[in-house]
Amino acid sequence: MDYPSTSSSCKESTSTQIVFFDIETNVPNRVGQRFWVLEFGAIVVCPRKLVELDSYSSLIRPADLSAVPSRSGRCDGITKDVVANAPTFEQVADKIFSILNGRIWAGHNIQRFDCARIKEAFSDIGRPAPTPVGMIDSLGVLTEKFGRRAGNMKMASLATYFKLGQQKHRSLEDVRMNLEVLKNCATVLFLEATLPSVLDGNWRGSPTVTTRSRSNGKLPCRDETTSRKSPPTTAFIGYQRAVPYTPRGSLGKVTERVKNLLCRAQGNQPLSNILKHSHSLLR
Repeated sequence: MDYPSTSSSCKESTSTQIVFFDIETNVPNRVGQRFWVLEFGAIVVCPRKLVELDSYSSLIRPADLSAVPSRSGRCDGITKDVVANAPTFEQVADKIFSILNGRIWAGHNIQRFDCARIKEAFSDIGRPAPTPVGMIDSLGVLTEKFGRRAGNMKMASLATYFKLGQQKHRSLEDVRMNLEVLKNCATVLFLEATLPSVLDGNWRGSPTVTTRSRSNGKLPCRDETTSRKSPPTTAFIGYQRAVPYTPRGSLGKVTERVKNLLCRAQGNQPLSNILKHSHSLLR
């Protein structure tokens, strides 16, 4: 599928693009009653930039309209009147196939529920179902990586945990909520991995991290002219304590011990040349 308006924002091939999707169905209330797809929603995402490449959603009228309740127990639930004049699955099958086939599938609990409903719907119309090149089920991933700190880890519980509002139980809205939940979880996990000692209260110091408690309530500020330049490379990060910042235009005070170490390390090279070279690096 081509996306002329956004193709320049992501150079990924179709097989490496991720399609987050969600379906809404009826809830069987008697033995033998089956699930019918009532709504499909999807967003295609560039995995490297999280740029939205395409989106699609459609209500779907099931073959058995009597399976849809006249009233829904959900605030934004789908009722019989809502889908009575919607297209059938066969009428939207081409679009659904093109947006799903050959991409990485992602969604919440899709492996156990949504994927099975997609296969059933395509089987009903006698067509082969789309196939993914990979699968990301956020229910399993977040339960493993994020733990059960959000309770049962359902989308509604995760939305409540991160204060993202109430789950709508409408396909496209739930897909967008799924993306926001993943972003929030990823941020928390990143911070916990970066500052484990600080966040669990067992701070023991690090040459690359400065906290308010270790700076007497004040965080250090860099000179404005320096902060506008490129940040230091990773090779220098571990030496920030050993090499204090020196104001531009001044070498500061160099102890006799440091002078002796430099002289021994450089042999007969004049100390002035060494200091001059050091100053150029710090600038």
